[in-house]
Amino acid sequence: MAPPPEPRRPYKRPAISDQQRRRELALQAQSARRADAQARARALASSLLTTPTPPAVTHCHEEEHAEEEQEQEHTVADVAAAASKLRGSDARRWFARQIMLPEWMVDAPPHLASDWHVFARPSGKRCLVVSSNGITISRVRNGSILHRFPSALPNGSKRDISGPASSYSILDCIFHEPDQTYYIIDMICWRGYSLYDCTAEFRFFWVNSKLTETSAGDPPSANHRYRFSAVPIYECTLEGLQAAYSGSTPYVKDGLLFYNKHAHYQAGITPLTLAWKDETCSQYVIDTDGKGEVPNEQHLVLELQEEGKLVTSDDPPVVFGSLDNEFIQKSNLRTGNLLRFAVRDESVRLVDGKMQTGELQLVGKPNRARAFADSHSKALFQYAARHAPLRIDDLIASIQSNNMELESTDVEMQD
Repeated sequence: MAPPPEPRRPYKRPAISDQQRRRELALQAQSARRADAQARARALASSLLTTPTPPAVTHCHEEEHAEEEQEQEHTVADVAAAASKLRGSDARRWFARQIMLPEWMVDAPPHLASDWHVFARPSGKRCLVVSSNGITISRVRNGSILHRFPSALPNGSKRDISGPASSYSILDCIFHEPDQTYYIIDMICWRGYSLYDCTAEFRFFWVNSKLTETSAGDPPSANHRYRFSAVPIYECTLEGLQAAYSGSTPYVKDGLLFYNKHAHYQAGITPLTLAWKDETCSQYVIDTDGKGEVPNEQHLVLELQEEGKLVTSDDPPVVFGSLDNEFIQKSNLRTGNLLRFAVRDESVRLVDGKMQTGELQLVGKPNRARAFADSHSKALFQYAARHAPLRIDDLIASIQSNNMELESTDVEMQD
């Protein structure tokens, strides 16, 4: 009697980028990094609370060795003192890099079910919220103050001072305008305890457990102007993915966010968090132009650097092209300017996981409030969305394939 046929493995969309390799490097780098999380949290809280514009300290979180307590306090003082000297794009760029920003999911990562969390991203303004000394302040990604208000967060209002008045909490939130609610998607610090070097799994646990210790989730009142709510977070199993993708939420969805369970809170763009969307879970999949319309050609926002190079916001940046010096002078452009370009489909090539363009057409400058250029993963996601998008079925297939690999391993171990 012939043995029964082996079950067919679900089709897996072939990878088109080097995202997985960079993800492995990011995990290795964070385990080797010996950052002073407490000093970083104090510096960020100081700039959030006391400065009109954030300071020009770009890489304080990349110190190789932890400093002594006296040096830590000096760093925080330097942060506050430098604040008044920054203006315009420098301030916006510094502040934007204090938030952990996701790469766009170009390829489905392996081990989604075992190594990742998923949740529906609320539509709204991404911001950092800090509470201390009886006041709560939220700032959007370009550093502008969104709200200054009393809240039921620790030390967030004059009526809610507990412990040292200067003790601070910092939350990574999205303000959802329709219901005037701050939805917490991550936690950086709670009552002075830094969570920078804690895993995402632990941070999500603290968001839910610590929020219940306060009345921040209660309806607004005189001493609690806006409600705070944790987003429902799922293990990225088939059931969890389906719940995040199709389940009902109290907010308007704008795609899905995926967090690697082992990821620390890393300021800037990281492949350990991923954004993904389609027409079912987001109103806006393909980027629109300044008029709110989808252009015929893909648009790309790049930063002008020295020698006319046009680069992304990645670290290190990806070079997409260049402008000659004569054109730069005639157009009165400066290093650091953000410029919007149209990309012709026929000029795009994918080489070693990178998107290359043969021709860029200058369209103009983006909104002045914008802090930084597009990332390479966003450019690649937008290109794929127009031609061969990564679909929800591809994510399901990736999970199913991983499940079958685990079942096969279990059978081999039993034999």
